Amino acid sequence: MWENDIEHRCGVLFYLWTLTIYKRSMSKDLTKYLNTIIVGDCLTNLPLIPDNSVDLIFADPPYWMQTEGELLRTNGAKFSGVEDDWDKFNTYKEYDEFSKKWLKECKRILKPNGSIWVVGAFQNIYRIGYIMQNLGFWVLNDVIWSKPNAVPNFGGTRFQNSHETLLWCCKSQKSKYTFNYKTMKHLNGGKQDKSVWNIGICIGGERLKDADGKKAHSTQKPEKLLYKIILSTSKPGDVVLDPFFGSGTTGAVAKLLGRNYIGLEMESKYIDIAKKRIKKVITDSNDVNNLTLEVKPPRVSMKQLIEDGSLAVGEKLYSQQGDF
Repeated sequence: MWENDIEHRCGVLFYLWTLTIYKRSMSKDLTKYLNTIIVGDCLTNLPLIPDNSVDLIFADPPYWMQTEGELLRTNGAKFSGVEDDWDKFNTYKEYDEFSKKWLKECKRILKPNGSIWVVGAFQNIYRIGYIMQNLGFWVLNDVIWSKPNAVPNFGGTRFQNSHETLLWCCKSQKSKYTFNYKTMKHLNGGKQDKSVWNIGICIGGERLKDADGKKAHSTQKPEKLLYKIILSTSKPGDVVLDPFFGSGTTGAVAKLLGRNYIGLEMESKYIDIAKKRIKKVITDSNDVNNLTLEVKPPRVSMKQLIEDGSLAVGEKLYSQQGDF
């Protein structure tokens, strides 16, 4: 009786253990999240993503702007800046702890050869960079997003803040990250692309509006910015994740370029806008987006050239400099 009881308990424990393992494996099935928006806070939902499963991450986290009082335009009208609750923190320690948590999860889910872009401004980017280096990310570039149509400094008390900083990092110093050099050089008129990007902020038809005609998201990023990021550092079919999905710019551009996206967002008003926006996007399959320029030409042996008639035995060959 005693032995039967032990066997029964062991059987129950083994069943519970296998059930737990099964649930964990099911909860971390990446395919069910592809091209969807996971609803909720990123700190809660990033653990759903499997280890080493994402090719590229773009993160536009809260900057913690710390603006005080009203910002007034030169005509006296109030300027609608970033006043959202998600951008509010009490101390630098609180902000740093929040940043470390989501960045640590991002490092876990990145593939060994994956990379991550984080955008920020003077309020937060130095703290973000310090944390990323402490977590083992390897900085590849700090790209300056120069904004020719930036918001003026209405009070005339400082220089106009006309740029933001993008940190492009790979998972480790040994990562063999994706960089589509030839494609970006082609789009830059045959010249090596640089780390200063002149891209205007969202205005006019690109700026999404809510039902009241007001801007739908206070920090909407321009599609041209995400186009350069995703095109330069991912491949068709790759998984691009955005832990602060907002109005869905990352998803819209990823779909346009033939990449998969995963968005994490906790605000229902943004989710509704993002879904409608992405639904309208049609994938643009062309040589640039498909990275045709990155395909290395096949190596052909001398023997094959002779057999094909491209070369004759005894024919003289010359270098580009004219040397025999």
